[in-house]
Amino acid sequence: MTYNQGIISHGNNNHFSNIAIGAHARASATAPQNSAEPATEPETRWDLGIVTILSEELRSVIDALHLHRHKKPNGLYFYQGEHTAPGATSRIVATQTQSQGQRSTMAALENLRRYYNPRLWALVGIGGGIHDDHARIGNVIVSTDVVYYESRKINPRGDTRRRGEHRQAPAQVVHAVNAYFTDHGTPARINGQMTAHAGDQYEVYPGVIGSGEAVIADRASDVRTYLTTYHEKVLAVDMEAGGLSQYWQENSVHGADNPGWIVIRGVSDNADEEKGHSHHELAARNAAHVLSRLLPYLC
Repeated sequence: MTYNQGIISHGNNNHFSNIAIGAHARASATAPQNSAEPATEPETRWDLGIVTILSEELRSVIDALHLHRHKKPNGLYFYQGEHTAPGATSRIVATQTQSQGQRSTMAALENLRRYYNPRLWALVGIGGGIHDDHARIGNVIVSTDVVYYESRKINPRGDTRRRGEHRQAPAQVVHAVNAYFTDHGTPARINGQMTAHAGDQYEVYPGVIGSGEAVIADRASDVRTYLTTYHEKVLAVDMEAGGLSQYWQENSVHGADNPGWIVIRGVSDNADEEKGHSHHELAARNAAHVLSRLLPYLC
């Protein structure tokens, strides 16, 4: 019979398991396993996390805020920078979703929370206008109210009853947006940012965003009818703001640490039969510029 005493050591920071006592006992040393959870980065919170959907939207945000590309070891791309306004410098990060829609937006928000933990989320880009006066092509809608229109009950004989879900951004964000329009008027009027539109002005309105899963290209759509009946201040539609407001709602258990949110949509079409891609660049540039003007109020 062989008797063994002592501890086998292979250096510092060892982890020992499967210790046994008795005849023919064996001891094994196992290496520590790496956590599957990626390490969170910031020693301090970032001020603003921006979610974009299309490449035109991300490029517009990068140019307006002078952001620089940053690649994480796991392959995720973010765009980081600082924006200085009178009295404050804000740390800003932007990302792009993998695809359109609410689910991909929520995944992008989770990545921003995990790596940067921003104090404010902003969804910035294009949307379809459904208000003939306020939501003309090139105008910008600033929203702290979202109506998600997809929830519905389908009854016999084709009777469908939609059940809208209405969420509002936290009070401090609403106050910041109100202060901006108090200073600049409603609508705020801004000179065009693109060379082809340098002599034009576009208008910025506060309003409600209708959000769901549909690309709307029909003026007679039942979605448009429902939204304008549900709330007369629904000015535009998109496919992502519902995910943003839902993600915020479900993370409200974090209390004071839960970021605020805002949606900024440049109108690229009128959600009708003439919907197309020709005004994406104009709408995205205008939305990004409005965000830069709102930063002193939001951050």
